[in-house]
Amino acid sequence: MLDDFFVRALLAAAGVACVASPVGCILLWRRMAYFGDTMAHSALLGIALGVLIGLGPSYGVFIVAVAVAILLVVLERFAPVASDTLLGILSHSTLALGVVTLALSGNGHRHDLLGYLFGDVLAVTARELVVIWGGGAACLVVLAMVWRSLVAAILHADLARAEGVPVLRLQIVYVVLMAAIVAAGMKVVGVLLVVALAIIPAAAARAFSRTPEQMALLAAGVGVAAGVLGLFGSLWLDTPSGPSIVVAAAILFLASFAAWPAARSSR
Repeated sequence: MLDDFFVRALLAAAGVACVASPVGCILLWRRMAYFGDTMAHSALLGIALGVLIGLGPSYGVFIVAVAVAILLVVLERFAPVASDTLLGILSHSTLALGVVTLALSGNGHRHDLLGYLFGDVLAVTARELVVIWGGGAACLVVLAMVWRSLVAAILHADLARAEGVPVLRLQIVYVVLMAAIVAAGMKVVGVLLVVALAIIPAAAARAFSRTPEQMALLAAGVGVAAGVLGLFGSLWLDTPSGPSIVVAAAILFLASFAAWPAARSSR
């Protein structure tokens, strides 16, 4: 029999993977993996501000991630520099500002940074599990509502605008979803690795998918499998749970990579 805390950990990992992996497909299609890293790096500032003002780390991470993402959307339209330059500036600036803010908060606000950075899924409570699954279900409903328009905007933004697709609004909806995933995934794999849980399963599912919807479903399945395998691996090998989940996802990707030629020849 599995202990209650381990069952909660399995459910939490599955809940985050079911949302993160389909959203990760969009990151791959837009070739914006570094955008996810920027959101993750800004999470440290969210943790610091959430602790200081008493909102709690998860709410702080969500608010800061949304603010940084919207700021990026605005700067891309008006700043005279390339998008990758903006991502680098925002990523490292918010990370550094988060470290400075934590240092200035004093001894009374020192928290377990390793837990925030690399996750502590074995410590997930029943209440946090309800939040993860409830928030994940809400994110999936929103994603399903905007899915076709979002895919159209990714494939050809100018054509989508000409057809009346609200591209800017979709971008904002997407960054809010990404912020929610970073906030939820912080407990499971940590802010430094949560983007990996979004991108790696999506990459593993890519060669086996014929439609965007099929890729999203397969990516979710790979993400859940990585969560289960990673947690059992951490149990058997006595390794950190969050990084073990990402390692399991990487192994599944390598296995899929080896099968790519056969998958492509059958299409």
